[in-house]
Amino acid sequence: MDSRTNNVDVSFEFFPPHSPEMDATLWQSIERLAGLRPRFVSVTYGADGSTRERTHNAVARIINETDLTAAPHLTCIGASRGEIDEIARTYWDMGVRHLVALRGDPPRDADAYAPHPGGYAYAADLVAGLRKVADFDISVAAYPEVHPEAPNPLFDLDNLKRKLDAGASRAITQFFFDVGVFLRFRDLAAAAGIESTIVPGILPITRFPQLERFADQCGASVPAWLHERFLGLEDDAQTRQMIAASVAIEQVRALQAEGISEFHFYTLNRSELTYAICHALGVRSSRAAA
Repeated sequence: MDSRTNNVDVSFEFFPPHSPEMDATLWQSIERLAGLRPRFVSVTYGADGSTRERTHNAVARIINETDLTAAPHLTCIGASRGEIDEIARTYWDMGVRHLVALRGDPPRDADAYAPHPGGYAYAADLVAGLRKVADFDISVAAYPEVHPEAPNPLFDLDNLKRKLDAGASRAITQFFFDVGVFLRFRDLAAAAGIESTIVPGILPITRFPQLERFADQCGASVPAWLHERFLGLEDDAQTRQMIAASVAIEQVRALQAEGISEFHFYTLNRSELTYAICHALGVRSSRAAA
């Protein structure tokens, strides 16, 4: 069976590799996870557009060598409207029908985000522009714990609504670990008149210090109970992986019990934990069934 047999949809995020070893790991992961029949697989884009060529190459290979639906990320960073429109047209000609539209993070050497002269200023502008290029299915980002640069939660919700009203189909959230955080955000979004699907973003924990860095960068909270679960496991990779799988499985089953039926996994180009979590959700490999 596939991921739609039990009314659960999954999607996966990958990043473009920058070494032959990482390339091999990525494709091993793609090959294993492809059997789960995800709705789409997204490919990230560097903070300053620095991975543009590698993102394009990874997307091309997914399209040419698999049956997966590729969804490249596109950002407002480092390019004019004309350049971004041309990238979108190139993707459409390749067969891409789904994009993930993001404002994007400023380059590491920048003090703050500044729109590119002649570019799309924000994600809502990017969505509207992409919809003029072609009839893309577009996903955008949402922040259950508020975007770090947003002055308040209401401003952040208004921004999300602008992106969806501009033509996006769904919102994918930043990762979180407290299920209550997501549920409260879903209720606030509904109260704000947002009717589009909000897909929870799930980050399986591969290395706890790395998770803490990610959380610090994006404003996500790391609950005390999660620290406690991983305490003392710095040199015990096997137990860490078992705890990580347990944490994520608890999270997705709790969300599923609240009526959530679509999940987006930040795989970090690894398949093991994501595969196990999907199995617990009832998403089984079509190849295994065959």
